[in-house]
Amino acid sequence: MKLGILLHDLHDRENEMARHLLRIAERNAADHEIHHLARDLATWSQAHVRSLAEIAKRYEVELDPEPDSDTAVTQRLLEKTGELLGRRSEASLALLHDLRKVYVDAAGLSLDWETAGQIAQATRDGDLLDLVSHCHPDTLRQMRWANAKVKETSPQIFTS
Repeated sequence: MKLGILLHDLHDRENEMARHLLRIAERNAADHEIHHLARDLATWSQAHVRSLAEIAKRYEVELDPEPDSDTAVTQRLLEKTGELLGRRSEASLALLHDLRKVYVDAAGLSLDWETAGQIAQATRDGDLLDLVSHCHPDTLRQMRWANAKVKETSPQIFTS
């Protein structure tokens, strides 16, 4: 079924979003707001991965229910990098790049969730519609967070 392809894509993209947000959190350990918020946003994508794996079974699609994660060594290296860079200008530019990626990736995910919602409505699949209704707003919040952080930090970065 073609829906299986969409579920697989959503699963992969949510996994990637979670990994990227965790990397942002660790690279920006010195900025507690970014660190903690990015970790919280990553848990949303991890929950989406689990939910997608559960509903995919109905369509005979096998998805791993456990979100991907970077190895402990990579995580520790990213933490150290974040500590060493702190708030230096290179780290600030890297943060803008990371936030842009979150925004663009979340926009793509949003379209995929919209597509899944349209399919759910057309096929009268209440379970899929419930999943979309739960997950899609989280993705939109991730996108709005990235956009707000870019608006907040870019003037500071480029004028200092």
